[in-house]
Amino acid sequence: MAFMPSLNPRIVDALHAQALGLADAVRTRFEALRREALDAAGSDCEDLHRVRVSCEALRTTTRVMHCLAWLLNHRAYFAGELSQLQLRRHGRLITNFPASEPEVVASLPDDARTLVHESERLYERIQRLENAWRTQGASSESAIDALRQRLVRAVAGTSDAGTSDAA
Repeated sequence: MAFMPSLNPRIVDALHAQALGLADAVRTRFEALRREALDAAGSDCEDLHRVRVSCEALRTTTRVMHCLAWLLNHRAYFAGELSQLQLRRHGRLITNFPASEPEVVASLPDDARTLVHESERLYERIQRLENAWRTQGASSESAIDALRQRLVRAVAGTSDAGTSDAA
């Protein structure tokens, strides 16, 4: 399990705890915003704003959930519940996740805006860990490459042996 020296169970556990707390705070705050918006229902302009805030709530919550999924996969790997191959196949973080709309975020109350920014920072941090982890794994020899090299050596060895027998 030493293929990720910069990523270890302590980092994953700390980020997992942070992501769980953030997920709960995001859910609670955006639910309160939804209730406040329903109480103040009025014009079509307010309806559009309510829809935009709901979209941002979904985007923020989804961003945090993707982080949690990535962290849970790595926790499972460190616990021996996933192999390295399974983790590489199924433990990917979604790339190109849609960014928040700055004008919608700016219209949110300060505490909700802070939560959105915290979710973005967490996602960026996980993304950096993911990129480093993938890059580190890509630099090492894959099982298929190793097998190909063994086959080349084996074939070269039999052809060398055949030439020496003929001489």
